[in-house]
This record gives sequence, C-alpha cells and structure tokens, in this order.
Amino acid sequence: MKKIYLTLLIASSLAACSEAPAPKVAEPQPIMQNNQLRFPEGNSQLALLVTAPAIPAEDIAVDLPAHLVWNEDRTQRIYAPLSGRVANIHTDLGKSVRKGETLLTLNSPEFGAAQADASKAMADLRLAEKNFNRQKELFEAGIVARKDFDQAETDALRAKAEADRTVTRINLYGAHGLVNQQLNLSSDLAGVVVEKNVNPGQEIRPEQFGPGALALFVVSDPSSLWVQIDAQESDISALKPGASFDLTVAALSGKKFKGRVMASADVIDPNTRTIKVRGLVENPQRILKAEMLGTAQINRSLGQGLAVPASAVLLRGTQHRVFVKTAADTFEPRTVKLSYEGSKISIVTSGLQANEQVVSENSLLLAREFRVAEETAKNTAAANGKAADSK
Repeated sequence: MKKIYLTLLIASSLAACSEAPAPKVAEPQPIMQNNQLRFPEGNSQLALLVTAPAIPAEDIAVDLPAHLVWNEDRTQRIYAPLSGRVANIHTDLGKSVRKGETLLTLNSPEFGAAQADASKAMADLRLAEKNFNRQKELFEAGIVARKDFDQAETDALRAKAEADRTVTRINLYGAHGLVNQQLNLSSDLAGVVVEKNVNPGQEIRPEQFGPGALALFVVSDPSSLWVQIDAQESDISALKPGASFDLTVAALSGKKFKGRVMASADVIDPNTRTIKVRGLVENPQRILKAEMLGTAQINRSLGQGLAVPASAVLLRGTQHRVFVKTAADTFEPRTVKLSYEGSKISIVTSGLQANEQVVSENSLLLAREFRVAEETAKNTAAANGKAADSK
C-alpha cells in the first residue's frame, strides 16, 4: 500500500513540473500618430517621463571655478642679488615683519668688493677735490696755466661720478661705513612671511634663487587675496571690472565671501576655451588661505527666452530637440534654438510656447521609444505598399 501511495505521489509531482508556465501578457507599446508618440493605457514607461514647464528666463546664478592666490600688489619676493653664505636668519615662516626690517644677513665677498670700490672711489674723490681747490687758487693767482686748472676740474668730476656710481650700488643693498662684507636683505613692505626657502649656513647663488626660481622669502599681506576665475566666453559680460561675485570654499562649509572683479584677460585659452579673470576678496580675519580652491558665483542675465531644464534638451545631429507633452499620454518632438546652454538650465528662443510641458527626466528613453515607433511605422507602411502592389 505504501509503495502504491509513493508511486502516485511521484507521478503527480512530475505532472506538476511538466505543466508549462502561464504566458506573460505583452505590454502595450506606444504608437506613432501624426508625428506624435502616444502611449497606450497601462504602459509602465509613461510613469517615468517627468515633465517641467517652460518658463520665462530670469537672471541665474552661474558657478565658476576659482583659485585663491596672494595679492601681488601687496606681495614681495626677496632674492639674493649677490652670492654669499647665510650668516643670520632674523625671521621665520608666519612671522609679521615691518617695512624695512632685515630678514637675512649674508657674508658676501662680492658685496665686500662693492664696499671696497665705494670706499676707494670716495677717497679718490676727496683727493681730486683737494687738488681742484689748490689748482683753482693757483690759477686765480696767475701761477698755473689754464690747462692745468681744466685738467684738475675734469679729474674731480670723474672722481665724483665714480663715487656716485659705487655708493649708489651699495645703497641698493644697504650702505655700510666699513668693508664688512655683510649683505642685509630686507622687506620693502609690511606683511607676513608666507614662504621661506633658506637654511642657516646655506651657500646662496643668484642663479639658484632668482626670478623664475625659488625666492628666499615671500612677504605678503594676507588681509586681501586675489581670486583667479576661469570664465566661459558667454559669462564674460557679467565679469566686467567692478562687478561683484560671491566666493564659496568647500573647506569652510560653504561660507560666502564678497569679492569684486579687478581685470580680465584679452585672450581665450586655446586649450580650455576659458578666459582668465582676476578678482579681489577681502580677508581681514585671514580665514581664507592662498591656493584654496573655491567657486565664484555670479548673476547672469539670460535675456529673452524660455528656461527649461538642461536635461530636457537633446542634440540630434546639429539641431537641439525637446519632447513636449501635448496630452496625458502623448508626446511630440520639437526642434528648438538655444541662446544659452548650461549645466542646469537652457534658454530656448524659438520652438516652444510659455508653460508648455517638456520631458525633463528620462528624455533619452522617450527618444529611443520614438525612434523605434518611427521605424515600426515605416516598416508597416512599406509592407502595406508591397501588398497593394502584389494585388
């Protein structure tokens, strides 16, 4: 009895497994009608097509990449004009310095030679002036000839010119009464030492630390900074000198700083197709730091037109196109012209009416369905034509 029951159970299980699954009902597909795509009731893709109205354009906020650098109008890079060895470093990174304050002392034989030349020239000048005064007295007394007086005068003028040259040279680096070979490098402005590239006892050569290379010290006033902005060609009208912008830095939790445009370049970068714009931002509390990356936000007028989401605009060949919702289940492609194409919105100048609904999400899906329906309609028309010809 048990064997018969087990056999019947196995047979019923096999019969159940061999039953074919119920066929799935095909989802109704959209169809083409008068160059419009109509979705039948029950099509799941219809719920994915989100729309947004075309509204009159207003001023928009445009975000541009920005880079903070030192204010070069308040920055000095200090180099060694002559070679030497570091004798004393009088300041350090982050220290405040006064105008004219000595930052570094070098033991420089070259500066010593310049000091010696100046001392010799001063001595020669004193001797030449004494000789000139003596010759003048003798000439006025009728004792010496005119040519001797003229020669003494010429020698005195030459000695003065040489003394002026050598003294002016050492005055550039700091004049000293003695030949001590000590060259002092100082700051010509008040600020903060923001960069230091020198160590005690280091040998310094001008070609090592000169323009185009590292500076021994960089002194700047960080209470204001320059902002380098990379602007698009279409944004340059809103970035004229004197225009204001808001600077935000991600590292500072998006805090806004007011800035103003100082100047803009007259050339477009051929690689990035951007224009370099220089702005200024006040930094009295020194919260902002040089080399920070941020975003400069400007208000730009977009002129006349209708604003639509940028995701609604598709490029087909060389033409822009949007899909307009003409009914609850019907969509129509429209060729449009744009005056502005941004990352968030685009401005349409023709091809749309105000308040028309355009597909803003999954527009690529709709474009694919439109293309499939279009090809299906063409194939059906071709098949019907062949059938008519065969009759």
